[in-house]
Amino acid sequence: MERYNLTHVSEFYLMSFSEDPDLQPFLFGLFLSMYLVTVLGNLLIILAVSSDSHLHTPMYFFLCNLSLADISFTSSTVPKLIVDILTHSRVISYAGCLTQLSLFLFFGGMDDLLLTVMAYDRFVAICHPLHYAAIMNPHCCILLLLLSVFVSVVNSQLQYLTALQVTCFKDVEIASFFCDTSKLLDLSCSDALIKNIVTYMVGILLGFFPMSGIIFSYYKIVSTILKIPSSGGRYKAFSTCGSHLSVVCLFYGTSLGTYLDSSASYSPSKGMVASVLYTMVTPMLNPFIYSLRNKDISSTLKRLHIWKI
Repeated sequence: MERYNLTHVSEFYLMSFSEDPDLQPFLFGLFLSMYLVTVLGNLLIILAVSSDSHLHTPMYFFLCNLSLADISFTSSTVPKLIVDILTHSRVISYAGCLTQLSLFLFFGGMDDLLLTVMAYDRFVAICHPLHYAAIMNPHCCILLLLLSVFVSVVNSQLQYLTALQVTCFKDVEIASFFCDTSKLLDLSCSDALIKNIVTYMVGILLGFFPMSGIIFSYYKIVSTILKIPSSGGRYKAFSTCGSHLSVVCLFYGTSLGTYLDSSASYSPSKGMVASVLYTMVTPMLNPFIYSLRNKDISSTLKRLHIWKI
C-alpha cells in the first residue's frame, strides 16, 4: 500500500453512506431533519430553563449546559456531512480534520462529564436532602462545570497533539463520515502502540472514572430509595432520576458500541451506523426524554405556548 508523507498530505477523504445518486436526496433530508430537531429541541430546553425562575436550580443548570454541549457536539460533525452530501464531496482538509477532531472530542467529553455531574447532583438530592442546598451551592455548581470543561480540554488537546505527531500515513481514506482520533491513527504507518495508549487513556479518563461515579451514585440512590416506606415516596424519588438514567443508558450504550467494537467483527458499515446513533440520535432524543418525562420542563413549555403534549 502506498504511504503518504505528512508534508504531501493536505486533505483526507471521508467515508460516504452511499454512492447511489438516487439515495443522496433522502440522506440529505434525513440528516438535515435530525440536525434541525436536535438544535431546536435543545434550544427549547435552554429557553425553558432560562425563562422560568423555578427552574433555576442545580439540576436544571447542568441540564441547560448539557443541551448546549449536545448542540455543539452535533454541530461539530453533522453540518459538514450535510454539505458533503449536497456538494457530492468527501474531501476535508488536513487542518479542517484536526479542527473537527478537537471540537468533537471536547464537546463529547463535556456530554460525558456533565452526565456524571448530574448523577452526583441526584445522589446529593436523594441521599442527603437536608444538606442539598448547602452542598450544591452556586459556587459548587460553577466549580463542577469548570472541572468538566478543564478535563474535556485536556482530553481533546492530548488527542489532538497525538494526531498531530503522525508523520506518515498509509492511506488518506478515513473510515468514518467525520475525523476521529482512532480512525486517523488507523492510517498511521507506525505500529498500533500509540493508538492503544490513546484508547486506554480515553477509556480511563472518560469511560472508567465517569461510569464508576455514575454507578456508585445510583447504587447509593437505589439503596436510599428502597428504604422509603411508602410506595408513593419511592415512585416520586425514582421519577426524579428517570430522565437522567434514560439519557445515561442511551449515551453510553451508543458510545460503547462505537468505540469498543472488536477488530474481528468490525466493518465500516457497522461503524457508520454506530456513529450515527452516537453523534446524531442521542443528542436528538435527549430533549424529548427530558421534556416528556419531566413535568417542570413540559409545564414551562406549555406556558410558553410551544409545547402541546
